[in-house]
This record gives sequence, structure tokens and C-alpha cells, in this order.
Amino acid sequence: MIKGIDHIVLAVQDPDGAVASLKEALGLRASEGGRHDRLGTFNRLVWLGDSYLELIGVFDASLAADSWLGRPVLATLETGGGLATWAVAVDDLDAELRWTKPDGGLTAPIAGERRRPDGGVVRWRLAHPSSLSPTSPFLIQHDTTSAEWTPADRRTRAAETHPVGGRVRLASMEVRAEVPAASAARLRSMLGTTAEPEGRRAVRVAIGGHIVRVVARGTEGTASSAVELVTDAPLRRRSMRLGDCEIRLRGLPPGPRPGGEEGR
Repeated sequence: MIKGIDHIVLAVQDPDGAVASLKEALGLRASEGGRHDRLGTFNRLVWLGDSYLELIGVFDASLAADSWLGRPVLATLETGGGLATWAVAVDDLDAELRWTKPDGGLTAPIAGERRRPDGGVVRWRLAHPSSLSPTSPFLIQHDTTSAEWTPADRRTRAAETHPVGGRVRLASMEVRAEVPAASAARLRSMLGTTAEPEGRRAVRVAIGGHIVRVVARGTEGTASSAVELVTDAPLRRRSMRLGDCEIRLRGLPPGPRPGGEEGR
């Protein structure tokens, strides 16, 4: 079963610098992340319950150029950074692949892992299309006995608050395409989900509990993608750019809080 968007891969030249920018502009905290030793990439993670933003950089360009994930990351960095691709969480990868239409074009399951600075190893299985992009995600199933995905880890994340003052969750994302209907149809084919028109220039695709909007390309200077986050803290809407992706955060309407404290 498709559970929702697992994570959003944001290619950045300096993951630590991106972490500092997200904390200053939006009040988001990142974890240490780790390295993909076989892929030539490393990351920092901003957890949003069981979803997360992956701030990914490259430590070995030659390894990255030969890896399924490194290639789209390098390509995105060459154009200034931003959304490289994203992942869809499933609870049974083999079952999803049995139901995927042949033109979905997904690989056979492959195993992956990431080693954390504390020595913990995160493990997963995934299947990806031949070419990843902002409109071509991959499927992932986490190993719930490995680091970060045990029941205790997930309970801790569910209660985590960010410096902004509350819990933060992923609500939706937006990607731009030359022909939104065609890109949305490919998503529908790969994921077996629904796609519905949303106005004249966008298509809405349901991904578990999340929404992906495929929108017609805008004028020059318009971000080519956007991520919509929500917090349960009183907050006026905030936003910032990471490369060509706009990160937006909205919360409860600001106003008096218990004890007379004003919303931030």
C-alpha cells in the first residue's frame, strides 16, 4: 500500500549551509544524516514526522555520476540546485511492483543503506525508474528493524517540535512541467493512483495522505517546484528558496497564546 510521500530530495552544494538557512528562515531543525558510501552522496535530514526533507550533497563526483541517485543530484546542482526527485513510501515493495503497470518502468528491488555518524545503519529497499526527475519519483520500503525506523524512533519523531515552536508536517508539493497532464499520467501509471484537473493549468495527484500538484511552467524567475509544510504553532506564513525550490511553511493564525504570549 502507498503510504504517502516518504521524502523530498533537495540537491544543495552545502548541506550544512542549507541547514543553517532553514533554521534561520523557517525555524526548522535538521538531524546529522549520513553518507551513501556507494553513491557518492551525503545528507542532512529535516524530519517531518515520518516524512522528511533530504538536503543532499556530493562528496565524490565520480561515484555520483555512476549512481542512480547521484546523477540527478549532479544534474540539479549544475542548474543551481533544488528539487532533484522524491520518494514514495510503501509498506510492501514487492506487492506494489506486482501491481505496477508495465509502462511504469521501475527497476527490480535493490537494497540500500546509509551510515550515520553515530555508527547506526539505516536500511531500505527501493525501485526506481530509469531516469529520476522532479516528476519521476521512486518507491521505498524502510527496514523497520534498522536505525531510524523502529517503533520507538517513530514515536519520538511524532512528538518532535522544531525551533519554530511546534510540530511540522509535509502537506503537499508542487512541480512544474511543460505538459502537466502528461507528467501526471506517468505518475498515475507508475503509482496506480488518481489524477484530477485542478483549474486550467494544473493536475492534482493523490499520494497517500499527501498531494502533488503538477503545474504548467510559469514565467522566468518562478520557482520550478515548491514544498508546502504546516506547523501546529501560531505562525505567519514564511518561505525561502533552496536553489529553484520554494519551501513554504504555514501555521495557526498568530494571536494571543496561553499566558499572554503572542504568536511568532
